[in-house]
Amino acid sequence: MKKLVVFTGAGVSAESGLRTFRDSNGLWEEYDVMEVATPEAWHKNPGQVLRFYNMRRKQAIEAQPNAAHHAIVHLEKKYDVHVITQNIDDLHERAGSSKVLHLHGEINKARSTEHPELIYELDHREMKLGDTCEKGAQLRPHIVWFGEAVPNMEIAYDIVSGADIMLIIGTSLNVYPAAGLIHYAPLQAKKYLVDPKAVNVNDVKNITVLKEKASTGVEKITEELLEEL
Repeated sequence: MKKLVVFTGAGVSAESGLRTFRDSNGLWEEYDVMEVATPEAWHKNPGQVLRFYNMRRKQAIEAQPNAAHHAIVHLEKKYDVHVITQNIDDLHERAGSSKVLHLHGEINKARSTEHPELIYELDHREMKLGDTCEKGAQLRPHIVWFGEAVPNMEIAYDIVSGADIMLIIGTSLNVYPAAGLIHYAPLQAKKYLVDPKAVNVNDVKNITVLKEKASTGVEKITEELLEEL
């Protein structure tokens, strides 16, 4: 069974109604990204950070997987599909994808500020100041903030390096280190990019670009890939 790696960004969730920092010109709702998504913001005003992520969690819960998420699941019928996502929502899992790696964290999880190995499911509840881990330390969102290392990158590099096919959906390929993943795919691997905006992939070999929104573009590629087998 061929290994198909799907790398997704905010564009795959946009049609489910989830807005992004970049699509709102550096702002999300009334917040500056630097005031809610950095370690400095957490130290300065943790209450505001928690309110921000509680709002995002609520919106993620209310969102539903769209046609692109479901099309990716259909590919598991014929391929060994690994999803690597920059998104913090759980729409891939809720659609039915069985192998999902989150690079930038998960909105429905919390972790200890002093013991990062202690990670907890939130069961959709709100986080508050005073919520602590079993060792008494304040919990924080299980999110990779700007300026923090991306702990799952090495795992992602390993997954992509074994790809027979790579499908990139809804990402500008501007946010590093995640944007560099495409260069870890084997040169002979067939690659597809789906995004309605222009994305610079001039230095990528063996790639087909569909300048379309995620739902229609991914459905077309899914149909093509399933017919190939």
